[in-house]
Amino acid sequence: MATASAVSTVPRPDLSSAAAPPALEASGVSFFYGERQALKEVSFSIARGEIFGFLGPNGGGKTTLFKVLSTLVPCQQGIIRMLGRDLIRDKAAIQRRMGVVFQHPSVDDKLTVRENLEHHGHLYGLRGARLRQRSRAMLDRLGLAERAGDLVQTLSGGLRRRTELAKALLHQPELLLLDEPSTGLDPGARREFNDYLAHLRRADGVSIVLTTHYMEEAERCDRIAIMHEGRMVAMAPPGELKDRIGGDVVVVRSVGEAGALMDRIRAATGLEAALVDGTIRIERQRGHELVRDLVESFGSDIESVSFGKPTLEDVFVHLTGRRFFAAAAQE
Repeated sequence: MATASAVSTVPRPDLSSAAAPPALEASGVSFFYGERQALKEVSFSIARGEIFGFLGPNGGGKTTLFKVLSTLVPCQQGIIRMLGRDLIRDKAAIQRRMGVVFQHPSVDDKLTVRENLEHHGHLYGLRGARLRQRSRAMLDRLGLAERAGDLVQTLSGGLRRRTELAKALLHQPELLLLDEPSTGLDPGARREFNDYLAHLRRADGVSIVLTTHYMEEAERCDRIAIMHEGRMVAMAPPGELKDRIGGDVVVVRSVGEAGALMDRIRAATGLEAALVDGTIRIERQRGHELVRDLVESFGSDIESVSFGKPTLEDVFVHLTGRRFFAAAAQE
């Protein structure tokens, strides 16, 4: 399996007017923490109205990229443009047109939901009737109206996340940045939150850019960029990335030394195989037929064998030679 080192480019979906600049574009973005390079020549373009995800394990570079995009840290190398404006020269103008939801909560537990929105609105110059109107709209939109007078510390994780989103949308941003938005949510709350993001895109045309390590969340994006060790190793719609594998993924666990069994399988079948975290992985069409042949030929040496359609986890393995969550644990 070859490891990709260059960004894969695909046509952007036609989600905006041809005259409008992209929601977000970057060219050659690099970032250093001392001598350690956290981002390595990252380039991409995100269309207006697109839901775009950066998928990668912890340490892959996506959090550093989010910090740069959200203006928490300055761009050290490269060019970034948001909504047609330069991130460095037009930072203040960009901040007024984007909303940000951070991975770690930014709501005040000791204030009510409504008070959190009011204080946030003041930062964007909202006052009086305009602030009240926008706050009511967000409370209604996110199903928080009945909890507006409750202290945030009394809310469930899902309701807290909705409060974060209400804050970020209060000033009607054109671009919404979310860092690991589903962290801490149970599966039901996570689906509900992502359903609302899709509704937000449909109803208001907001461009949504998020980072995630959840495969299910990445599947719901129009396109994703896979990050690994500071590089973008692929960029395409999730379905297209899985189609590149070109067949089923067969995984074999051996009774003895896996490398020796892999060599024997290669010699007998002529198929390419890879050793990933102690398992033998083979990509081929009609994987069920290969499973039958392997059991017949090497049954006494096989502890278990399985096959399935490619997942984004398989795409990550295909591109990097490492399992996604194993990479996360080692970063």
